[in-house]
Amino acid sequence: MIFNILYIYIAPYLKSINLSNIIQVVLLIFGVASVLGIWIVGILIDRWLRTLIVISLAGFALASILIGIGNQIPFSIYIGVGLWGLTIGGAATLLQTAAAEAAGESADVAQAMLVTTWNAAIGGGGVIGGILLNSLGIRTLPWSVLILIILSIIIVSIANPKKNAVKVKRMRDSIN
Repeated sequence: MIFNILYIYIAPYLKSINLSNIIQVVLLIFGVASVLGIWIVGILIDRWLRTLIVISLAGFALASILIGIGNQIPFSIYIGVGLWGLTIGGAATLLQTAAAEAAGESADVAQAMLVTTWNAAIGGGGVIGGILLNSLGIRTLPWSVLILIILSIIIVSIANPKKNAVKVKRMRDSIN
């Protein structure tokens, strides 16, 4: 959802800081960087799943800062959007792998829940972004996203996937 808050409103954000002339270039940079991000995650995911998730979130946080200062340093938009694309490109792969590993034998159910959550996040990002846009203004979107990313980093950092996997196994065993 965090990604969608910013992505849905990137064109109005760029217009608000008088950079409407670079929207196509920004989206191209984002797309190319996303493909590169998918490739990098594909190479490294088996060895560093959790680390890649934290790095991805931290990179997205830095990207939000760079996009947020774009009204003062326009070139930072290019770097921020490139970093954002790089970090978000592999996000689906990271989330699917983490869900499948945590769910074990119930991976099919976890994948279905992930897809449903992903689709809800698209709509939720639009709604929350719209609320932020109307209440706080378009220029607050990168900073609002940054706050949510920091919360996500904290959650991922303190979560204990092995302990949670044991809980899932116990729940599954009690049902059977």
